[in-house]
Parts: sequence; structure tokens; C-alpha cells
Amino acid sequence: MEYTSIGGQALIEGVMMRGKDKIGIAVRKPNGEIELKVDPISKHFSHPIFKLPMIRGIVALISSMIIGVRALTYSAEFFAEGDGTEEKGKFELWLNEKFGKKADDILLGFSIVFAVIFALLLFGALPTAIVGFLRGLITNTLLLSAIEGVMKIVVFVTYIVVISQMKDIRRVFQYHGAEHKTIHCYESGKEVTVENARTFTTLHPRCGTSFIFFVLMISIIIFTFISWNSVIVRLLIKLLLFPFVAGLSYEMIRIAGKSTHPIVRVLSYPGLMMQKITTKEPDDKQLEVAIVAFKSVLDEADPTF
Repeated sequence: MEYTSIGGQALIEGVMMRGKDKIGIAVRKPNGEIELKVDPISKHFSHPIFKLPMIRGIVALISSMIIGVRALTYSAEFFAEGDGTEEKGKFELWLNEKFGKKADDILLGFSIVFAVIFALLLFGALPTAIVGFLRGLITNTLLLSAIEGVMKIVVFVTYIVVISQMKDIRRVFQYHGAEHKTIHCYESGKEVTVENARTFTTLHPRCGTSFIFFVLMISIIIFTFISWNSVIVRLLIKLLLFPFVAGLSYEMIRIAGKSTHPIVRVLSYPGLMMQKITTKEPDDKQLEVAIVAFKSVLDEADPTF
């Protein structure tokens, strides 16, 4: 089997694939045609220090968020054009007047910051705050941490299950499945076609869902050793340790993506099971979109991962 560094993200009626030096975004437009956009990857993180273990995980997370939000915004534009008479909001007009061409980058920054804050509050602060009220009843800090960990997982799984019921999100999850099938097909050595890709599983060990689950599991273990004397202090320490947790999780995903060792398979299992929710069986048209995006970056891929 030949492993590839190419990774992707499901979009609104499309797929983004990221190779070594460029990004391919394929979107199925309302008229049925596939629109392909290929852009070079920014060289902002090309310094050798950003390739070091642990550090590269933090860099990859930041880079993925920036590229992912941009790609998602691009795909959404095809379904928000309408008759072209939509007016911009006052805030967006003010940004355009104040910052000109940089307004889009500022809006992107706001989107990313909001998403990060939302995730930290929902999956980090909320469980800690709730368990904090139990300190008067439970004095065993290990038990408190265990309850907090279980609550994190419950909140995360519940959130995914709830949004998976939305029709538009189910479509995104189908494109997520198409992305995984396409990568599996290439890594198997077969020609990347709709017919061949159709036969593969939608689950892939090197997936963002698995990464999030690794973050949850590693954070549960590490945060067990943080004092419960003050909920605020505990939250601040967790925030400071998050880059380390993200970096370690990234290294685990790299190992999981190309290892068949039994221990690695056991550690990867929860994330793969979550992908049964975050990926759905795609149709042939969705596979076609994923393949177009994949082939647009294939010549730039680093097969050594």
C-alpha cells in the first residue's frame, strides 16, 4: 500500500484536497457542472522549525483552519448568489470601507476566532464548569476528572449526532465519505475512478474526526493531573496546555495513518467509530467531485507522508 500526504475536507456540495504545494477545490454547481479551483499553498509556514515534531501539529491545525474556512466560504458562494441583489451588512460595508481588499481576510479571522472560542467553550469550559459544582460532593480529584472526561465525550458525540440530522449536513458528510473513498482508492494502488473508489470504506484513520477524538482522549489523560482547587485556574492551565495536546494528537494521527500495529488500531478505533456518523455513503456524482479535486493536486503529493 502506498500512503499519501494528500488530505481533504468536505465542503458545501464539494471537496477540497490539499497536496504538498497546492490546494484543489471542486464544487458541483447548481447547474450540475463541476467548478475546479486550484491555488498554491502559502509559504508562511515553510521554515524548517515548523516541520519539527509537535510544532508541526500546531502549525497544521492553524493552517487547516485557515484553508478550510476559505474553501468552505468559496463553496458556499455558489449557492448564495441568488439574483445578485443581496445587500452587504453594515459591519461588512464598514470593513470594506476601512480595510479595502484586506476586509475578506479580517472576516476570515473573525470566523476562525469565533469557531475556536465556540469549540473551547462547548467542549472544554462547559464540562469543567459543570463538574466544578460537584466539588462539594466529590473530593476524589481522579473521579472528578473522569466525570469531566466522560462529559466531554458525551457533549461532542451529542453535538455531532444532532447536526447529522440536518439535510445539508448529511450532504456534507456524504462528500466527506467521498473524500475518504478517493484517498483509499489511490492508496490501494488502483486507478482512481468512480467505479474503483465506490468499493472502499468511508472510514479513514487519518481524519479530522479521529484527530478530534485523539485530542479529547489525550486531554482527558493530561488534564487529570491539574488541580481542581480553582475552576478558573484549571481552565487557564488547560488553555495553555492545548497547543501541546494538539501537537501530540497530530503525531498520533500520523502514526495511525500508516501503521497496522494492534495497539495503534485499538487507539484509532473510537475515532473510526465516530466517522460512522461524520461520513455517509456518497453517490457517484459526489465521488466524481472528490476525484476531480484529488487529481488536481496529485502531481504535487509527497507519497512518503
